[in-house]
Amino acid sequence: MKTAYTNMNIHFIMGDIPVHALNIIFERFTRPIPSHSHGNGCYEIHYIPEGYGTLQAEGRYYDIVPGTLFVTGPHVEHAQTPLLHDPMQEYCVYLKISGSPRTKKASCVMDAFIATPFWFGQDTQNIRALMEKLFSELKNRELGYQELVCLLLSQLLISVVRSFEQGSGSGGRRSDEALERNNLAVSTSVIIEEYFLYEYSTLSLQELAGRLKLSPRQTQRLLLEYYGKSFQQKKTEARMSAATILLADKARSISSIAEALGYCSSEHFSSAFRSYFHTSPTEYRKRFP
Repeated sequence: MKTAYTNMNIHFIMGDIPVHALNIIFERFTRPIPSHSHGNGCYEIHYIPEGYGTLQAEGRYYDIVPGTLFVTGPHVEHAQTPLLHDPMQEYCVYLKISGSPRTKKASCVMDAFIATPFWFGQDTQNIRALMEKLFSELKNRELGYQELVCLLLSQLLISVVRSFEQGSGSGGRRSDEALERNNLAVSTSVIIEEYFLYEYSTLSLQELAGRLKLSPRQTQRLLLEYYGKSFQQKKTEARMSAATILLADKARSISSIAEALGYCSSEHFSSAFRSYFHTSPTEYRKRFP
């Protein structure tokens, strides 16, 4: 079950800072989401109304329960795994924020939000009702819905920051890097991140370059500038992140996992896995109960 509003033309100003809502999604998870991260200026607000799961972020594990709220900002590696018998549902709002409060009019809300690229805790502001209203407006599209959606997103940012201040959450890492201005177009960052996250079995530099309308050389340069990693490094990272999740399912054979990841044989997969993790897939699998 998934409802997605993507590539939207929703822009608003908050504290003199431009904010662009890229994707707004509601989903009931039926599969794990491999480890991934977002580029400069990109933030996801995650709210869990029902169900359970696990978040892995910045080398730590967090238990997801109903009412969980968390933010994953620029370059925060994170993965999500649903509890199979009661999988989590999630509202996710993907925002692109341009500019820096250092050079703009002061805004306590935007200062706090931009400077907190990762936070995990419980909602203290009844965000569920706000999300339900947001999705109702996006679905019905009545007169003035875009203006109301902008107001609801502004309210969401305020509610998130209030949860930062009032809740007993984890994370809260402040980073000057998160304040840097992003030079990439909004659509470019979404294309790159969704490509590595969902199409890890068929990744191709030429294919990605075609989607970005760039040459392969320009695409390589863009990835190095944006992520500090080459295409091959991002490709390996995406496949290995997915591999760790697939190996947790002991009913799957190593050869079927290799095929799902796009390797031509289990031997090639095992060699790549060992090179990345310094252990074999079989030995890694023994870590799971």
